[in-house]
Amino acid sequence: MKPPPFEYRVADSVEAAVTTLAATAGEAKIIAGGQSLVPMLNFRLLRPAILVDINRIRGLAYIKDEGGAIRVGALTRHHQLERSPVIAEHLPVLSAAMAHVAHLAIRNRGTIGGSLSHADPAAELPMMALLLDATLGIASPKGRRTVAARDFLLGALSVALEADELVTEIVFPKLPANTGWGFEEVSRRHGDFALAAVAATLTVAEGRISAARIAIAGADEKAVRAGEAETLLQGKALEPALLAAAAEAARACVTPNTDLHASSDYRRHLVGVLTAKALTAAWERA
Repeated sequence: MKPPPFEYRVADSVEAAVTTLAATAGEAKIIAGGQSLVPMLNFRLLRPAILVDINRIRGLAYIKDEGGAIRVGALTRHHQLERSPVIAEHLPVLSAAMAHVAHLAIRNRGTIGGSLSHADPAAELPMMALLLDATLGIASPKGRRTVAARDFLLGALSVALEADELVTEIVFPKLPANTGWGFEEVSRRHGDFALAAVAATLTVAEGRISAARIAIAGADEKAVRAGEAETLLQGKALEPALLAAAAEAARACVTPNTDLHASSDYRRHLVGVLTAKALTAAWERA
Protein backbone atom coordinates (compact mmCIF):
# COMPACT_ATOMS: atom_id res chain seq x y z
CA MET A 1 0.00 0.00 0.00
CA LYS A 2 1.18 3.46 -0.86
CA PRO A 3 -0.08 6.89 0.22
CA PRO A 4 -1.56 9.29 -2.32
CA PRO A 5 0.79 12.02 -3.64
CA PHE A 6 1.38 14.96 -1.31
CA GLU A 7 3.66 17.94 -0.90
CA TYR A 8 5.99 17.82 2.09
CA ARG A 9 6.90 20.90 4.12
CA VAL A 10 8.96 21.28 7.28
CA ALA A 11 7.89 23.88 9.85
CA ASP A 12 10.54 25.37 12.13
CA SER A 13 8.07 27.21 14.39
CA VAL A 14 4.50 26.94 15.61
CA GLU A 15 3.70 30.12 13.72
CA ALA A 16 5.03 28.67 10.45
CA ALA A 17 3.01 25.48 10.94
CA VAL A 18 -0.33 27.18 11.58
CA THR A 19 0.28 29.71 8.79
CA THR A 20 0.68 26.83 6.36
CA LEU A 21 -2.46 25.16 7.70
CA ALA A 22 -4.43 28.37 7.28
CA ALA A 23 -3.16 28.98 3.75
CA THR A 24 -4.19 25.56 2.47
CA ALA A 25 -7.91 25.74 3.29
CA GLY A 26 -8.07 22.40 5.06
CA GLU A 27 -5.90 20.54 2.54
CA ALA A 28 -2.92 20.13 4.92
CA LYS A 29 -2.26 17.72 7.77
CA ILE A 30 0.27 17.85 10.58
CA ILE A 31 2.73 14.98 10.83
CA ALA A 32 4.72 14.37 14.01
CA GLY A 33 5.13 10.73 15.06
CA GLY A 34 2.98 9.54 12.16
CA GLN A 35 1.80 6.42 13.99
CA SER A 36 -1.86 7.14 13.21
CA LEU A 37 -1.55 9.37 10.16
CA VAL A 38 0.71 7.17 8.00
CA PRO A 39 -1.52 4.05 8.16
CA MET A 40 -4.52 6.21 7.24
CA LEU A 41 -2.59 7.61 4.29
CA ASN A 42 -1.58 4.14 3.15
CA PHE A 43 -5.19 2.97 3.28
CA ARG A 44 -6.18 6.10 1.34
CA LEU A 45 -8.52 7.11 4.15
CA LEU A 46 -6.95 10.56 4.01
CA ARG A 47 -5.73 12.45 0.94
CA PRO A 48 -4.09 15.66 2.14
CA ALA A 49 -2.39 17.84 -0.46
CA ILE A 50 0.34 18.84 2.02
CA LEU A 51 1.98 17.27 5.05
CA VAL A 52 3.48 19.74 7.53
CA ASP A 53 6.28 18.15 9.56
CA ILE A 54 6.56 19.73 13.03
CA ASN A 55 9.35 17.54 14.41
CA ARG A 56 11.96 20.31 14.08
CA ILE A 57 10.03 22.87 16.10
CA ARG A 58 12.11 23.57 19.19
CA GLY A 59 10.47 23.68 22.57
CA LEU A 60 7.48 21.42 21.93
CA ALA A 61 8.84 18.33 23.71
CA TYR A 62 9.00 18.71 27.49
CA ILE A 63 7.62 17.55 30.83
CA LYS A 64 7.62 20.37 33.39
CA ASP A 65 6.62 20.38 37.04
CA GLU A 66 5.00 23.75 37.67
CA GLY A 67 3.53 23.82 41.15
CA GLY A 68 0.07 22.36 41.04
CA ALA A 69 0.27 21.00 37.50
CA ILE A 70 2.45 19.08 35.06
CA ARG A 71 2.86 20.70 31.63
CA VAL A 72 3.63 18.40 28.70
CA GLY A 73 4.64 19.57 25.24
CA ALA A 74 2.70 18.17 22.30
CA LEU A 75 5.82 16.63 20.72
CA THR A 76 6.58 14.61 23.86
CA ARG A 77 6.70 10.90 22.97
CA HIS A 78 4.60 8.30 24.75
CA HIS A 79 7.71 6.55 26.04
CA GLN A 80 8.90 9.78 27.67
CA LEU A 81 5.65 9.93 29.64
CA GLU A 82 5.96 6.26 30.54
CA ARG A 83 9.51 6.66 31.90
CA SER A 84 9.36 10.17 33.36
CA PRO A 85 10.12 10.32 37.12
CA VAL A 86 8.02 13.49 37.34
CA ILE A 87 4.97 11.69 35.92
CA ALA A 88 5.64 8.63 38.09
CA GLU A 89 5.72 10.79 41.24
CA HIS A 90 2.73 13.02 40.60
CA LEU A 91 0.57 11.14 38.05
CA PRO A 92 1.39 7.43 38.50
CA VAL A 93 -1.87 6.36 36.84
CA LEU A 94 -0.64 8.04 33.65
CA SER A 95 2.65 6.15 33.81
CA ALA A 96 0.74 2.88 34.16
CA ALA A 97 -1.53 3.69 31.22
CA MET A 98 1.35 4.55 28.89
CA ALA A 99 2.80 1.05 29.28
CA HIS A 100 -0.35 -0.24 27.52
CA VAL A 101 0.02 1.99 24.46
CA ALA A 102 0.81 -0.26 21.49
CA HIS A 103 4.45 -1.45 21.39
CA LEU A 104 7.74 0.17 22.37
CA ALA A 105 8.63 1.11 18.80
CA ILE A 106 5.35 2.99 18.48
CA ARG A 107 5.68 4.60 21.91
CA ASN A 108 9.12 5.86 20.91
CA ARG A 109 7.63 7.76 17.94
CA GLY A 110 4.01 8.50 18.79
CA THR A 111 3.35 11.91 20.36
CA ILE A 112 0.93 13.03 23.03
CA GLY A 113 -0.41 15.82 20.83
CA GLY A 114 -0.94 13.45 17.92
CA SER A 115 -2.81 10.88 20.01
CA LEU A 116 -5.14 13.47 21.48
CA SER A 117 -5.76 15.10 18.10
CA HIS A 118 -6.51 11.68 16.56
CA ALA A 119 -8.90 10.80 19.43
CA ASP A 120 -9.27 7.09 18.86
CA PRO A 121 -12.03 5.94 21.26
CA ALA A 122 -9.97 2.91 22.31
CA ALA A 123 -6.72 4.82 22.93
CA GLU A 124 -5.37 5.33 26.42
CA LEU A 125 -4.26 8.94 26.25
CA PRO A 126 -7.64 10.60 25.54
CA MET A 127 -9.08 8.61 28.45
CA MET A 128 -6.28 9.79 30.74
CA ALA A 129 -6.74 13.42 29.69
CA LEU A 130 -10.42 13.08 30.58
CA LEU A 131 -9.74 11.30 33.88
CA LEU A 132 -7.18 13.87 35.02
CA ASP A 133 -9.20 16.94 33.96
CA ALA A 134 -6.46 18.03 31.57
CA THR A 135 -6.55 21.16 29.45
CA LEU A 136 -5.03 21.54 26.00
CA GLY A 137 -3.16 24.54 24.65
CA ILE A 138 -4.00 25.26 21.00
CA ALA A 139 -2.34 27.67 18.57
CA SER A 140 -3.69 29.21 15.36
CA PRO A 141 -2.91 32.28 13.25
CA LYS A 142 -5.47 34.14 15.39
CA GLY A 143 -3.58 33.44 18.62
CA ARG A 144 -3.71 30.84 21.37
CA ARG A 145 -6.52 29.31 23.39
CA THR A 146 -7.06 26.58 25.95
CA VAL A 147 -9.80 23.98 26.03
CA ALA A 148 -10.70 21.33 28.59
CA ALA A 149 -10.26 17.72 27.49
CA ARG A 150 -13.96 17.06 28.11
CA ASP A 151 -14.81 19.74 25.53
CA PHE A 152 -12.01 18.80 23.12
CA LEU A 153 -13.03 15.16 22.63
CA LEU A 154 -16.18 15.25 20.51
CA GLY A 155 -16.51 11.69 19.18
CA ALA A 156 -14.71 8.92 17.32
CA LEU A 157 -11.73 10.57 15.57
CA SER A 158 -13.43 13.93 16.12
CA VAL A 159 -12.06 16.82 18.19
CA ALA A 160 -12.67 20.53 18.68
CA LEU A 161 -9.74 21.52 16.48
CA GLU A 162 -10.11 23.79 13.46
CA ALA A 163 -8.23 23.18 10.21
CA ASP A 164 -5.72 25.96 11.01
CA GLU A 165 -5.10 24.93 14.65
CA LEU A 166 -2.32 22.93 16.28
CA VAL A 167 -2.21 21.35 19.75
CA THR A 168 0.93 22.65 21.47
CA GLU A 169 0.63 21.63 25.11
CA ILE A 170 -1.33 19.54 27.60
CA VAL A 171 -1.63 20.56 31.25
CA PHE A 172 -2.41 17.88 33.85
CA PRO A 173 -3.36 19.05 37.37
CA LYS A 174 -1.53 17.05 40.01
CA LEU A 175 -3.51 14.51 42.01
CA PRO A 176 -4.58 15.68 45.47
CA ALA A 177 -3.00 14.25 48.61
CA ASN A 178 -4.39 10.91 49.81
CA THR A 179 -5.42 9.92 46.29
CA GLY A 180 -5.15 6.34 45.11
CA TRP A 181 -5.42 5.14 41.54
CA GLY A 182 -6.21 2.07 39.47
CA PHE A 183 -5.83 1.24 35.80
CA GLU A 184 -7.22 -1.88 34.12
CA GLU A 185 -7.34 -2.87 30.44
CA VAL A 186 -8.28 -5.91 28.37
CA SER A 187 -7.04 -6.37 24.80
CA ARG A 188 -6.83 -9.42 22.58
CA ARG A 189 -3.04 -9.25 22.52
CA HIS A 190 -0.54 -7.04 24.30
CA GLY A 191 -0.22 -3.85 22.30
CA ASP A 192 -3.63 -4.11 20.61
CA PHE A 193 -6.25 -1.43 21.11
CA ALA A 194 -8.30 -1.93 24.26
CA LEU A 195 -11.54 -3.89 24.06
CA ALA A 196 -12.26 -1.91 27.21
CA ALA A 197 -10.15 0.05 29.67
CA VAL A 198 -11.01 1.77 32.94
CA ALA A 199 -8.97 4.19 35.03
CA ALA A 200 -10.01 5.51 38.43
CA THR A 201 -8.78 7.81 41.18
CA LEU A 202 -10.17 8.04 44.71
CA THR A 203 -9.30 10.77 47.19
CA VAL A 204 -9.96 9.60 50.73
CA ALA A 205 -10.37 11.62 53.93
CA GLU A 206 -11.18 10.11 57.33
CA GLY A 207 -12.02 6.75 55.79
CA ARG A 208 -14.49 8.13 53.23
CA ILE A 209 -14.24 9.05 49.57
CA SER A 210 -14.11 12.82 49.16
CA ALA A 211 -13.56 12.76 45.37
CA ALA A 212 -13.92 10.04 42.74
CA ARG A 213 -13.05 9.95 39.07
CA ILE A 214 -13.69 7.09 36.64
CA ALA A 215 -12.86 7.19 32.93
CA ILE A 216 -13.60 4.52 30.33
CA ALA A 217 -12.16 3.82 26.87
CA GLY A 218 -12.99 1.30 24.16
CA ALA A 219 -16.67 1.04 25.05
CA ASP A 220 -18.25 4.11 23.44
CA GLU A 221 -17.72 6.49 20.51
CA LYS A 222 -15.23 8.39 22.67
CA ALA A 223 -13.61 8.20 26.09
CA VAL A 224 -16.23 8.89 28.76
CA ARG A 225 -16.44 9.72 32.46
CA ALA A 226 -18.76 7.59 34.56
CA GLY A 227 -20.44 10.53 36.29
CA GLU A 228 -23.23 8.61 38.01
CA ALA A 229 -20.79 6.09 39.43
CA GLU A 230 -18.56 8.92 40.67
CA THR A 231 -21.53 10.52 42.45
CA LEU A 232 -22.50 7.23 44.11
CA LEU A 233 -19.05 6.98 45.70
CA GLN A 234 -18.96 10.46 47.23
CA GLY A 235 -18.81 10.57 51.03
CA LYS A 236 -18.77 6.80 51.52
CA ALA A 237 -16.35 4.02 52.29
CA LEU A 238 -15.78 1.50 49.52
CA GLU A 239 -17.72 -1.50 50.76
CA PRO A 240 -18.77 -4.49 48.58
CA ALA A 241 -22.35 -3.28 47.98
CA LEU A 242 -21.15 0.19 46.98
CA LEU A 243 -18.47 -1.27 44.73
CA ALA A 244 -21.07 -3.40 42.93
CA ALA A 245 -23.39 -0.41 42.52
CA ALA A 246 -20.59 1.74 41.10
CA ALA A 247 -19.60 -1.00 38.66
CA GLU A 248 -23.20 -1.31 37.51
CA ALA A 249 -23.48 2.47 37.07
CA ALA A 250 -20.31 2.44 34.96
CA ARG A 251 -21.73 -0.35 32.79
CA ALA A 252 -24.90 1.63 32.28
CA CYS A 253 -23.12 4.79 31.11
CA VAL A 254 -21.52 3.28 27.98
CA THR A 255 -22.95 2.27 24.61
CA PRO A 256 -20.40 -0.09 23.05
CA ASN A 257 -20.31 -1.20 19.43
CA THR A 258 -20.13 -4.78 18.23
CA ASP A 259 -17.26 -5.48 15.83
CA LEU A 260 -14.94 -8.31 14.76
CA HIS A 261 -13.11 -8.18 18.10
CA ALA A 262 -15.91 -8.18 20.66
CA SER A 263 -19.66 -7.85 21.07
CA SER A 264 -21.28 -4.85 22.73
CA ASP A 265 -22.46 -7.06 25.59
CA TYR A 266 -18.95 -8.36 26.23
CA ARG A 267 -17.49 -4.85 26.22
CA ARG A 268 -20.17 -3.67 28.66
CA HIS A 269 -19.44 -6.65 30.89
CA LEU A 270 -15.74 -5.80 30.81
CA VAL A 271 -16.47 -2.22 31.87
CA GLY A 272 -18.17 -3.46 35.02
CA VAL A 273 -15.43 -5.93 35.91
CA LEU A 274 -12.60 -3.47 35.20
CA THR A 275 -14.32 -0.67 37.11
CA ALA A 276 -14.55 -2.85 40.20
CA LYS A 277 -10.87 -3.80 39.91
CA ALA A 278 -9.69 -0.23 39.29
CA LEU A 279 -11.72 1.14 42.20
CA THR A 280 -10.46 -1.58 44.53
CA ALA A 281 -6.85 -0.77 43.60
CA ALA A 282 -7.46 2.97 44.03
CA TRP A 283 -9.06 2.45 47.45
CA GLU A 284 -6.14 0.31 48.62
CA ARG A 285 -3.57 2.82 47.40
CA ALA A 286 -5.42 5.72 49.00
